[in-house]
Amino acid sequence: MNNIKNWTRRFAMVCLFMMAILATFQSISGVNAESLIRQFATVISTTENVSGTSRSLEDEIDWTKYPKQTVTATGYTAGVESTGKSKGHPEYGITYSGVKVKRDLFSTVAADLTVFPIGTILFIPGYGYGVVADKGGAIKGNELDLYYETVEDVYNKWGKKKLDIYVVQKGNGKLTEQTLKSLNEDKSLQVFRQQYMSSEKR
Repeated sequence: MNNIKNWTRRFAMVCLFMMAILATFQSISGVNAESLIRQFATVISTTENVSGTSRSLEDEIDWTKYPKQTVTATGYTAGVESTGKSKGHPEYGITYSGVKVKRDLFSTVAADLTVFPIGTILFIPGYGYGVVADKGGAIKGNELDLYYETVEDVYNKWGKKKLDIYVVQKGNGKLTEQTLKSLNEDKSLQVFRQQYMSSEKR
C-alpha cells in the first residue's frame, strides 16, 4: 500500500514539475506550450507502426474537409519527350511559374490554369502533394501532369490514372522557389517526407 502511495506521489510530482517547466518555457520564449505538446503528440503518432507498416499521409489527414475533384493525371519530365527542351537549353527544367521542376513531398505539377491557378496545392493520393507550377499545351480542363525525373518513373510509378484529388489551397497565380522550399521543409511533415524519400529511392 505504501509503495502505491509513493509511486502516486512521485508521478504527481513529475507531472507538476513538467507543467512548471512548460509554463516557464512559454513565458520566456512566447511559444504556446499547448501547441508544442500537440505537435509532439502528432509526431509520436505518425511514427507509430500500424500492423507492421508505417502510417501514410493518406491515413493521417482527414481529406474529407477539402474539396474533391476528379481528374485524369499523367506524368511528365523536364526532357525533350515532354517539353521539347533538352539539357543545355536555358529553360530546361524551368516551369511556367519560373520555379525549377521538383519531385519531393510537395512536387511541381502542370494543370489547366483556368481550373487550378499557379500556386494551387493539391493532394494526389499515391503521389503526394502537387503544387501547380506549370501549364501544358495538352492539359485541358480536369487534367494534371505530374512531374517525375525520368520517363521510366513516369511509366513505372504512375502511367495514366483517373482519380479523386483534394484541393488543399487555391493558388493566387504566383509561386516562388522559397515558397516551394518552405512547404517541403515544414517540420510537422518531415516524418512523411522521410518515408516518401526512402520509398522513392527503393
